[in-house]
Amino acid sequence: MSPWLRNFFKKLEAHPREDFFNAINQAQKQGLIDRDAAKMITGVMEVADMTVSDIMIPRSQMIIINLNASLAETLPRVINSSHSRFPVVDDEDKDNIIGILHAKDILKYLINDPLSENFSDLKIQAHMLRPTAFIPESKHLDSLLKEFRLSRNHLAIVIDEYGSVSGLVTIEDVLEQIVGDIEDEFDKEEDAMIKPCGQGLFELNALTSIEEFNQYFGTQYSTERVDTIGGLVLLNLGHVPPVGTQVKLDAFEIEIIESDTRRIIRMMVKVTIGSHSA
Repeated sequence: MSPWLRNFFKKLEAHPREDFFNAINQAQKQGLIDRDAAKMITGVMEVADMTVSDIMIPRSQMIIINLNASLAETLPRVINSSHSRFPVVDDEDKDNIIGILHAKDILKYLINDPLSENFSDLKIQAHMLRPTAFIPESKHLDSLLKEFRLSRNHLAIVIDEYGSVSGLVTIEDVLEQIVGDIEDEFDKEEDAMIKPCGQGLFELNALTSIEEFNQYFGTQYSTERVDTIGGLVLLNLGHVPPVGTQVKLDAFEIEIIESDTRRIIRMMVKVTIGSHSA
């Protein structure tokens, strides 16, 4: 260990946590460590204070596979998602997760001709699944990372105090808190949540928060009952609308351009009064 590091850690013993971060910043400014190293050191310390609820993928965004679904209908979902592990549920009930399907575990079934009748008859069965790890929302990330390493699991299902599924978290989610975003060749560049299309038209991701929508369009929609613009549309309609559905919401004409059986994904919004200038 270098003399600088030895003195650095000796001083930390008698100083509060804030001094640690100040020392890291000073070390970076003086060129003793580079920016990436400083970020990782800080990330390691911050992870100890964070819980699973801070970073988990919420229940509404989980991509699930149904038990007894055919491989023919499951494979496109696996390929399009670019994920490798999927919670498997019974009858679309996200509180009844019976195992985790790993994409590579179904590769052996592709040895046979996927266009054959036998392939079409194959379904997701319990014996194809791996055990599910359940963790509470309150679990600290440093403990979770250690648990992931020891169990060799890369995904855990998050449950709330009542035992209901509230989301999922992966080892990659934890590591990104330390080293920053981890992208691979399958990651797509994220589109803007609100994308101006000209002539008063805007393409919106349904997960756009009400706060962001209000700020962008100068509206004052409440967040008391819903958090996203997609949730606001669902609240007004009372059901999940199919693609092509049009709805009037005050000064906005909204058309659903992408949805599935459970949620709205994207919508086209036309400002009819007081057009917003991007």
